[in-house]
Amino acid sequence: MAKPLTTTILGAGLMGRLLALALARAGHTVQVFEAGGPEAEGAAARVAAAMLAPLAESAITETSVVQMGQHGLLRWPELIAQLDAPVFFQQNGTLILWHRQDAAEATRFGHQLTATRQQLPSLPAPQAVDAAAIADLEPSIGTRFAQGLYLPGEGQLDNRQLLAALLLQLQKHRVDLHWHSPREPLDCRADWVFDCRGLGARGQWPGLRAVRGEVLRLHAPGVDLRRPVRLVHPRYPLYIAPKPGNVFVVGATEIESDDLSPMSVRSSLELLSAAYSVHSGFGEARILESSTQCRPTLPNNLPAIRQLSAQAPRVLQINGLYRHGFLIAPAMLDAVLEFIEKGHSALADQWKLAIETV
Repeated sequence: MAKPLTTTILGAGLMGRLLALALARAGHTVQVFEAGGPEAEGAAARVAAAMLAPLAESAITETSVVQMGQHGLLRWPELIAQLDAPVFFQQNGTLILWHRQDAAEATRFGHQLTATRQQLPSLPAPQAVDAAAIADLEPSIGTRFAQGLYLPGEGQLDNRQLLAALLLQLQKHRVDLHWHSPREPLDCRADWVFDCRGLGARGQWPGLRAVRGEVLRLHAPGVDLRRPVRLVHPRYPLYIAPKPGNVFVVGATEIESDDLSPMSVRSSLELLSAAYSVHSGFGEARILESSTQCRPTLPNNLPAIRQLSAQAPRVLQINGLYRHGFLIAPAMLDAVLEFIEKGHSALADQWKLAIETV
């Protein structure tokens, strides 16, 4: 990108905001068209727990996504440092727990983590912890669990603080923001068009599908967790992600559906009962929010970037971040920036990230 470019970004979720800010900081003219409003109400990023846990996620995803997550853990502090508004970020690791009846599932989970580390020795080794060690890591949980795993170095951030901070920075860079203004790639006139609409791009990307997620946001003054906690279970592996102010995001469910109706009674009962089994203080928590959202997912559950070759202006589509949006967004960002500068991306090759021309 030797000279300033005119660029248009479709979609102002996490990926769209990160890319818009990077391009604006590089001196390019940027305009953003978003179907929703500035609060990102329709974005999966607003509902997400925003955990940065490459090793924990390796139990359900490919090694390439884990590598992208490692990159993201290094890049997030740098990206947050560029923002004027504060964003909660911590790297206190992840605590994996299970009840005695789920020991077999926990053993399977541990074997998956071991297999990942054999392929990626740079990942920190999981540490087996007994009741005393769990109480030392999380005093408020005490000795309720006899054993668990501690995954050092993993992190999390506050997704809503980040989205707000990115918006503020875009405004400071005088990015041209168009809210409640859906656009299609061919509606735009610019040197580059970046389609970051997630499920909004289904008309141009066959195979893109929705995977529904359901989460609760709880205010629990009686609970003090220092890091994300995951509860191993054969049907609904639960996560509890602490946010500032004794707010906790609790989630587990994944449903192959584009249904955005309210959470079911069954899901809410499972989430609440599982959270209570981790910490009795959740019994007095207040339910701040019950949220559902659909995550954009490609047939192989992996992210991809592709260029629409027959289009003018040049159109680059970024999609399929699935449940790993915050984990891999910095890697996707860096691969895209490298691609538009050099015409190829060594980072994408390293991560086996598909960049194809269609």
